[in-house]
Amino acid sequence: MTEVGIMKKIKYFYNTNTLRYEKLETPLRVKLLRVLGFISAAIVTAIIIVSIAYRYFPSANERRLMQDNEQLQEQFMVLEERTKKLQQQMGELEKRDNEVYRTIFEAAPVPDSVRAKEIEQQKELQQVMAMNNYQLQTSIVKSIGNLVSRMTYQDKSYNEITGFIKNKQQLLACTPAIQPVSNSDLKRIASGFGSRIDPVYKTVKFHAGLDFAAPQGTPIYATANGVVKSAGNQGTGYGNHVVINHGYGYETLYGHMFKIKVRAGQQVKRGEIIGWVGSTGKSTGPHCHYEVHKNGTPIDPVYFFYNDLTPEQYDRLLKIAAASNQSFD
Repeated sequence: MTEVGIMKKIKYFYNTNTLRYEKLETPLRVKLLRVLGFISAAIVTAIIIVSIAYRYFPSANERRLMQDNEQLQEQFMVLEERTKKLQQQMGELEKRDNEVYRTIFEAAPVPDSVRAKEIEQQKELQQVMAMNNYQLQTSIVKSIGNLVSRMTYQDKSYNEITGFIKNKQQLLACTPAIQPVSNSDLKRIASGFGSRIDPVYKTVKFHAGLDFAAPQGTPIYATANGVVKSAGNQGTGYGNHVVINHGYGYETLYGHMFKIKVRAGQQVKRGEIIGWVGSTGKSTGPHCHYEVHKNGTPIDPVYFFYNDLTPEQYDRLLKIAAASNQSFD
């Protein structure tokens, strides 16, 4: 059996200069470049194939991680939506707190520095999509903590407003608001606040209150809640009289009583009988001299009868009290 030798294929080319066929030889540099090009193309192709395989044909573990990540993203979006709604609700509560409740009670609004700033919250939400799972969890915890902090301050604010309401109710109860004697027909105002003719000296003198002419023994009522500061005849011209301290700078005086019912230190309520009309002290006839003091200064009592008068009666009372006449004391 003869061996057939395989001869290497040799390439020739026609050289136009020498007019002969010559052997074609490939330089070593070209061979190396061809080998490197082939290897590079193979590497790039392999990378592309691997990328496509990982992208479209992930492993079981990768598929599980991708599903977990998608679920986390969906859960975060739900939490983010709920957080936005809570933030909107908190914003409405804060706005109502500052613009309504605190305005009513003339209280300073809660500064934005105490509550979380909305701009910072928006910046946090914009960074969400670039976060990994741990960062997403941290962001959620931070948002919830932010809401808890705002709710804590809001709760504190509402507790403070509740105190304002209680104080306002107490202030209203301690502010003189009715006439000291029954005067529904408005016929008992005898002399008003201001310059009046003194009944004894017949000279113009400042009259620090209102005189209510009434028969002796007519009940006299406390015009607001308070504590009796003094009760008796102290030789000041008011005869038997009572002074009530209502707090908040208010005091009222009831003069010329026939008889006093209360004692110093006693707590009284608006509408409670504290004595009866008389003509003791510097007086020209049975009447109740009534004064209202604010921080020690006498003010016109006619402005403190809004609880037991209609607008029409109040307007009529203002005109009666403004008439220039002679006082009873």
